[in-house]
Amino acid sequence: AVYTAIEEGINFVDVSPYYGHYKAEAVLGKALKNIERNAYYLSTKVGRYGKDGVNTWDYSGRKAKESVYESMERLNVDYIDLINVHDIEFADLEQICKETLPALVELRSEGVVKHVGITNLNLRHFKYVIDHVVPGTVESILSFCHYTLNDDSLSDYLDYFESRDIGVINASPFSMGLLTQRGTPDWHPAPEALKRLARKAVAYCNSKGLSIEQAAVAFSVSNPRISTTLFSSTNPDNVLKTIAHAKEPVDKELIIEIQKIFEPGFRDTWVNS
Repeated sequence: AVYTAIEEGINFVDVSPYYGHYKAEAVLGKALKNIERNAYYLSTKVGRYGKDGVNTWDYSGRKAKESVYESMERLNVDYIDLINVHDIEFADLEQICKETLPALVELRSEGVVKHVGITNLNLRHFKYVIDHVVPGTVESILSFCHYTLNDDSLSDYLDYFESRDIGVINASPFSMGLLTQRGTPDWHPAPEALKRLARKAVAYCNSKGLSIEQAAVAFSVSNPRISTTLFSSTNPDNVLKTIAHAKEPVDKELIIEIQKIFEPGFRDTWVNS
């Protein structure tokens, strides 16, 4: 899947030590061994971890620095393009501002990482952190599930991010599996009412001769103010399908009809877990 993505022109690869409790970084590192380092931008994260099936969190400055070097070893690289503080809502935001981010900025000054960002589900936390650190500390944000067919609330913050010269990464155009043919995974934290609306939207798309995935990707990549849209896949065929969907024109009337289906639960969100 990684080779296919790079060959097809995708140049941003995102991972985290939390994903698979370090396994994702290790697997990706094996793939990256065979790819020229200047062919991609690599993003990973600090703050969320896990071991023996148990999730753990540590947003201390010491752990942040330690984690970056450990990630580089697993990923077989000697620098990280973008280091993110992972899911800041799980931390004391004061610690993020006064300890985690300063530690990463120090690594940035040393050239160990090129850029520093933050990720989160709850959009309002982005503004709090950015407003309470030195300008230029945070260079990008990664938001997920908030510029999709069922929730476009990220758009409310674009003026703010642009005013601070902060890049925007929109992750999970499929809303963590909510907007897929196969249906919402059992673990998905969305309210049941929203899951029912998603099933209606899938059926509507099928009746129009296309998949919900086509509409989801076309919508999520359509905003020129959002520079990067991030999706996940372990299957090369699905990577190719998603790339094809991203190149398809947006049927604005279809998007409007799908959003009407979601209207009773439009912008409904859930608690991160």
